[in-house]
Amino acid sequence: MANIHRSSVRSLARARPCSRFTRPSRGWRRQRRAIHEHSPRANGPFVAVDCGALTETLLESELFGHMRGSFTGAVADKKGVFEEAQGGTCFLDEIGGISPSMQARLLRVLQEHEIRRVGGKEWMAVDVRVLAATNQDLAEAVTNGEFRQDLFYRLDVVTINLPPLRQRADDIPLLTQHFLKYYSQDCGKPVSAISDRAMELLCSYRWPGNIRELEHAVEQAVALSYQPVLTPEDLPREIREQNAHNFPFHTAATTQFNFPDTPSLEEVKKRYVRHVLQLTDGNVSATARILNVDRRSLYRMLARYEIGPSLKDD
Repeated sequence: MANIHRSSVRSLARARPCSRFTRPSRGWRRQRRAIHEHSPRANGPFVAVDCGALTETLLESELFGHMRGSFTGAVADKKGVFEEAQGGTCFLDEIGGISPSMQARLLRVLQEHEIRRVGGKEWMAVDVRVLAATNQDLAEAVTNGEFRQDLFYRLDVVTINLPPLRQRADDIPLLTQHFLKYYSQDCGKPVSAISDRAMELLCSYRWPGNIRELEHAVEQAVALSYQPVLTPEDLPREIREQNAHNFPFHTAATTQFNFPDTPSLEEVKKRYVRHVLQLTDGNVSATARILNVDRRSLYRMLARYEIGPSLKDD
């Protein structure tokens, strides 16, 4: 995570005014602020909007502003996000879900650098840098006709892909300690540590909700705990009772290995490591536990066999 943070801040801080990244999370929300603060626009405003949380009508007003009387409830002129971010950075979250008409309006902003308020007649020049986030595959959406190709290329100047938390299990202890410190102070509780077994459960869980789910789990555990060390009993039930199929140790141990050829022992080892890595969806910690080796030894094996932790089937 630290390497992703450093590289993305370096690459995006000086990049052109449009950048896109995938799999938004609380971790990336800190990065977007860091990118702004390390850019030439650091002295300008930073304005964010969640496109996925608003209806099309509300989103239009939020992005472009409106004139008094342009619709029911518009009792005064209102600046939109692009006006408020003038000279700074505008962050558009969940950009993949906006409608075709909104895509067309956003494209004009990126191409012509001008906007017109809802109900307005004049075009106004804007100078903003746009960061956009999505958890969708926009390239696939373009192929399916769900996202404009010209807008995609306007946004796709620099792209940072943040892998899901299940593929970054080594980050879980650091994130857990961060959230533990924050919520123990926030709740006024002297919870300062987490047991080895509780941490093991956190590291083996698949985290479909990514960092947000981890944060919520730690917050809940701190709220329920009556002792200075978090134990498995403090964790949410789905984490305590996670099924073996989450990281299929049993499957890995019982799956038959049939080879059409007669490989060497070294080749068998390589194929088995590859097999277990695929079963755990690239999770290094879970793979190391199945193979009964420490992570350092596993990393040496991966380097020797020239396979990576994010390996997928060809």
